[in-house]
Amino acid sequence: MDGRGRGGESFVAVRRMSNGLGRGSAYHSTPPEVVTGSAAWLGRGLSCVCVQIRDSDARPSFDLTPMQEECLDRLQSRLDVPYDSSIPEHQEALLALWHASFPEEELQSLISDQWKEMGWQGKDPTTDFRGGGFISLENLLYFARNFPKSFQDLLSKKEGNRAVWEYPFAVAGVNITFMLIQMLDLEAYKPRTLVGAAFLKFLEENESAFDLLYCITFKLMDRQWLSMRASYMDFNDVMKSTRRQLESELLREGIRHLQDLPSYKLLSL
Repeated sequence: MDGRGRGGESFVAVRRMSNGLGRGSAYHSTPPEVVTGSAAWLGRGLSCVCVQIRDSDARPSFDLTPMQEECLDRLQSRLDVPYDSSIPEHQEALLALWHASFPEEELQSLISDQWKEMGWQGKDPTTDFRGGGFISLENLLYFARNFPKSFQDLLSKKEGNRAVWEYPFAVAGVNITFMLIQMLDLEAYKPRTLVGAAFLKFLEENESAFDLLYCITFKLMDRQWLSMRASYMDFNDVMKSTRRQLESELLREGIRHLQDLPSYKLLSL
């Protein structure tokens, strides 16, 4: 296994144990037998998923209501925050994620091999936040707190017949954050796509819309993974399929709330 995708991107492959996520076992085998690749998978590995925009491309823009502008500004301020281990709030969020994920297992240190149980690439999960920043940690924590059953099902890979080589849960979560930011064009002054404009209607209604959409997307991605009988070589294909399905649902007529999306029904509390 050389850890390269079809497009030549470097990424991580995690071997799934037959009994799911066993304590201290599923992500503890040493490389290169179980984990290969590098952090370059984050962001760059999604280059084939996200549309490449050229300065010369003519794209429409959509006028925003004052409330939408305020909501977008607040969300964009979250996108600009990198993870900083010197900030107590960031450390507390990381510890909270561990406790929500493994409530019966004490974390020995913020830098520990235990983090590999969650699907981080090494003993220091903060190195994996480069692709999504602090908001990617907030997304995971929101998921764990608001949909604990779905979170635990995905963390433990409980559902379906899975490949021997599985996607790493936590790193996949950071990639989902990155993909949604690109898909919704959230770094633009105002939306330049129909799906971006549609999302702002949900954001105006619910300031946690991005976090909620993240949960929906993670569950949808896993469903696509199972339906495609995917293995680690197929991760980018699964992400592209997930993005297409999500865009289709967001633009569907009659969708007034994120809870109306067909994929919302995949989530369990």
